[in-house]
Amino acid sequence: MKARDLLIAATALLLWLAATAGLRLLALPDEGRYVGVAWEMLRSGDWLTPTLDGMPFFHKPPLFYWITAGAMELLGLHAFAGRAASLLGATLGGFALYAFVRRWCDERLARRAAVLLAVQPLFYIGAQFANLDMLVAGCITATTLLLADAALRIERALPARRSLLAAYAAAALGVLAKGLIGFVLPGAVIVLWLLIGGRWRTLLRLLSPLGLLVFLAIAAPWFVAMQQRFPDFLHYFFVVQHFQRFAEGGFNNVQPVWFYPAVLALASLPALPGFVALLRRPDVLRDDVRMLMFVWFGVIVVFFSLPQSKLVGYVLPAVAPLALLMAEGFDALSQRWWRAGVGLSALVSVGLVVGLAVHPLKNSRDLAAVLNAHARDGEPLIMLKQYAYDLPFYARLRAPVAVVDDWSSPQVQASDNWRKELADASRFEPAASARLLEAADLGSALCSAPVSFVLGEAAQRERWPQLAAAEPLATVRGTTLWRLESKALDCAGTPSAGSASR
Repeated sequence: MKARDLLIAATALLLWLAATAGLRLLALPDEGRYVGVAWEMLRSGDWLTPTLDGMPFFHKPPLFYWITAGAMELLGLHAFAGRAASLLGATLGGFALYAFVRRWCDERLARRAAVLLAVQPLFYIGAQFANLDMLVAGCITATTLLLADAALRIERALPARRSLLAAYAAAALGVLAKGLIGFVLPGAVIVLWLLIGGRWRTLLRLLSPLGLLVFLAIAAPWFVAMQQRFPDFLHYFFVVQHFQRFAEGGFNNVQPVWFYPAVLALASLPALPGFVALLRRPDVLRDDVRMLMFVWFGVIVVFFSLPQSKLVGYVLPAVAPLALLMAEGFDALSQRWWRAGVGLSALVSVGLVVGLAVHPLKNSRDLAAVLNAHARDGEPLIMLKQYAYDLPFYARLRAPVAVVDDWSSPQVQASDNWRKELADASRFEPAASARLLEAADLGSALCSAPVSFVLGEAAQRERWPQLAAAEPLATVRGTTLWRLESKALDCAGTPSAGSASR
């Protein structure tokens, strides 16, 4: 396999996916949240502990934040840099598929599979969406294919050590990208694939002590460091954020069990004729590689269909095997079918990104620009009953903000949203919880600085009498930014309350 051809394939894939990655503004909540955490990492200089509003944020591990903060350091503070981790994850997954199929099938099918994967709307948009799903999908794809490559090499008496060690390294990166699924899902796919074929001896030879050392050397140090800093970290990260989140209800986005099959069918609609044509072949399950793809696709869809909470991005690891199956099925159809499937998929993918660029989803960029135009250093920002994840990034805030809400209410833990995230984060740094203000604390916070800025829904002005004297600077999609001078308030005898500065 020529290195030059592999380099060309990886470069072409990256350029195609990156071409429109900077067109859109960051979307709330996901893109604002994860890019905002990376911005805090960059501005604080603490590259070990991810923080949300200055408090330890352990919903996810740090690989996305490391890549994003590094990209912002190198490329600047803009949306393209914020999506660098997703672009790299997608490129890794697409490249791994191309290299594997080229080695174990043929060059023509490898090109077709890579092209079809690259134009799939779910994959294309996932590559340009700043959250952790595409990064971990790329790691899962690479790990699965490296393990399969090692297994096929072992069975053919070919050198397999390099592929095997690379698989353990990729699995470790998957764990740093999103946790246990980074090795659980590739492991489940390979185990089931080999056991279906009665190849348990091959499975045993994939268990590598040296590979385990490589895995631990990459994945373990961050977890050890966080446990040393925060004694409750491992329980929160693994028990609460992994097992409870998977097994229990109470999280957002509850969907029926058929949700992911429907999403994949709809997102792959222009290329589905290839999949249907493949299913009609009498020898459809007689090929090792093809069987791997069916097992892989099935494991991912079933695994993520079990929990009640379902987000579209979770199923991204299933797109690569589906792309290969569809690409192989197109061989039984005319070139017209192939060109139509690729062309329509590409048109839908690019069209959706351009459409979102012209009509952006909710974001805080315009409000951040107004804040920067009016605020001076040391003038605090207070958010009322909301946390605008992307505003610190767009406004380049140098310090956390205060957030007013009913923090003592049991409802804070009842919903999987920004309230619960901030409340959970404050458990790891109790001193920082002083920024989480109750409604009665607003007056003290506003009196603690000569000038304050307040962000909240426009209707909040009726609830908070302190805002009667505030100057509204801008209202965007129902959210208003006010400027308030403490001299306009009755601050006599008001106890001082700390708040965050810009």
